[in-house]
Amino acid sequence: MSDASNSRAFTFIGGDAGEWSVASQRTLLGEPIASVARIAMVPGNRSELLPGAAWALRGVATNDRYTTSAEKAELVNRQAPIGRAGATRAALILLRKTAAWWMLAQDQRRAILEEQSHHIAIGLRYLPAIARRLLHCRDLGTEEPFDFLGFLDYTPADAEAFDDMLGQLRATKEWTFFDREIDIRLIKD
Repeated sequence: MSDASNSRAFTFIGGDAGEWSVASQRTLLGEPIASVARIAMVPGNRSELLPGAAWALRGVATNDRYTTSAEKAELVNRQAPIGRAGATRAALILLRKTAAWWMLAQDQRRAILEEQSHHIAIGLRYLPAIARRLLHCRDLGTEEPFDFLGFLDYTPADAEAFDDMLGQLRATKEWTFFDREIDIRLIKD
């Protein structure tokens, strides 16, 4: 079944078709998913698999939960759109946080995410070179294998900057609350 009516919803379909070729697929934490050659990013929540597909991962863009109004304004002003010309490299980062994270109150999660880990500040330093789309899976109301699907695109010249940003984020206290992470690097043909 497909729900294309929600413009904030996207499905990533991994298999042998799609606009993105998989350059690498690494499981950093937790269980792996099936290796695929290509990934399609399609609007809406698709639960059915296409022919030749190994998996479909769904998420929805929601409100910014941990940003202050000043941070949100800066993100909006500096963020480049996904799919811009020249952004032929991307990463699909599949993430699940621990039950301990979700048991924390909203203000406690914000404190870990920004005051201690500087997640938003780190990301802002790399805008607009790296465009991001963060999709939440928990908001779908269905059992999903990940909490977040992070899709980030950039030019080949910004690949090193992307790796630097991701290295900084992975060194934070926030990252100790992940129990599943898969890093899929993509190239647009």
